Amino acid sequence: MTKATPAFEPRVCEYIFGDEGGKGSAVPIHAVRGMDGLASVELHARQRAWAEANTFTGRAKSFLALPDENGSIGAILFGLGTNDQAEPCGPPDLLLGELPRHLPAGRYRLAGDWRNVELAAVAWGLGSYKFDTYQSQKSSAGALLELPGNADGDRIRRTVNAVWLGRDLINTPANDMGPDELEHAVCAIARRHAASLQVISGDELVEQNFPLIHAVGRASPRAPRLIDLTWGRDSAPRVTIVGKGVCFDTGGLDIKPSSAMLLMKKDMGGAAAAIALADLVMGLKLDVRLRLLVPAVENSVAGDAFRPGDIIRSRAGLSVEIGNTDAEGRLVLADALALGDEDQPELMMTFATLTGAARVALGPDLPPFYLDDDELAAQIVATGMAIGDPVWRMPFWTDYGRSLDSANADLNNVSDGPFAGSVTAALFLKRFVKQAKHYAHFDIYGWRPSQRALGPKGGEPHATRAMFDIIRQIAAKGGADA
Repeated sequence: MTKATPAFEPRVCEYIFGDEGGKGSAVPIHAVRGMDGLASVELHARQRAWAEANTFTGRAKSFLALPDENGSIGAILFGLGTNDQAEPCGPPDLLLGELPRHLPAGRYRLAGDWRNVELAAVAWGLGSYKFDTYQSQKSSAGALLELPGNADGDRIRRTVNAVWLGRDLINTPANDMGPDELEHAVCAIARRHAASLQVISGDELVEQNFPLIHAVGRASPRAPRLIDLTWGRDSAPRVTIVGKGVCFDTGGLDIKPSSAMLLMKKDMGGAAAAIALADLVMGLKLDVRLRLLVPAVENSVAGDAFRPGDIIRSRAGLSVEIGNTDAEGRLVLADALALGDEDQPELMMTFATLTGAARVALGPDLPPFYLDDDELAAQIVATGMAIGDPVWRMPFWTDYGRSLDSANADLNNVSDGPFAGSVTAALFLKRFVKQAKHYAHFDIYGWRPSQRALGPKGGEPHATRAMFDIIRQIAAKGGADA
């Protein structure tokens, strides 16, 4: 066992939030729900005349600065439109994330008809994110939002920090985010929350019976590893989070075309989502026995790379024939799942940028997830929709499992046809889960293709906020079925 030397410190978003009653007068931001909403906003006569002269209609995401008597900004009008929904879902208060990048530096506060202040504040934080680590000209401190005293400021800050952490991990290029750096990131949150951390790396993976993780990562000079964090009371409900940590994916010997490699720095997006979720669970001290497992590898091309046609026996004892070396994520997850399953957790979940088929089915913004329990699945969907972190249930359609049959091994790592790629990948993973009470698999994209209200183009730890709320409910009830 080795222990990482801390080298990655998550950023904190404190500079975009302040407490109510801070120094100076904060500029009020008034929610305006369509043209009729303007009538209920308390404005000076000059400000109302200014709004009318500028034909402000309260259209969704529109905004207007109103002057005070000295010519400075006296108030902001922000349009929420007439629909009862943000983009892509959730209450229109989430649209506030669009605003901070347009405002000059200063202190602001929410005023008027904000119906969900905490979600609006989270949206402000998510919309304020910038990744400028590699830019010579750094972004200066921007617009600061005062959190009202009746809001849970700690939860808002920690939620935004966790998402920022996930985004930073994904956005960091592979030359600076390999297995070692991913280990450092987990070490940083372990140290901050007094969690236990063990790391099995290099040839020790073979000795400790993690042959699939070793096979995928052995061709890289950056040693493969399994990162294993535990935290919380031993008798609390057991929740295990597994994240795919393929820090760069060439495709291996089944090499990808160059165009398909351009975003492969995000192939550890599942690990980023898992790390962000673990950080949030520990930061808000949910009463669970948390385990975070991250198989971290680089799928490279070299003389000792694993090959199509190889047969490798997994930790679970199942032999796997390699039909395609570019379906490596499910291999490293299989060994990690087998380990996590030995604890018989109440809930075990995987986050992985696993298949292009998931994007074909549901696009980049709506990750599919797989879960056998109808009630828990409905709860996950409803939770994600309510907070603007949507997911959509797909089936473990067992009949498709036959497409993973192998004449030479217990199963193949890819199906024998072009159909239902996300489903068959999920079925492959499920073969390695026998004892967990509930198992959920999230086939995320890990990337936002364009600027939206809740964040810029770039890395996105999908489903992190939704699953935090689910784990919070499990902790409160003392179990998923309590």
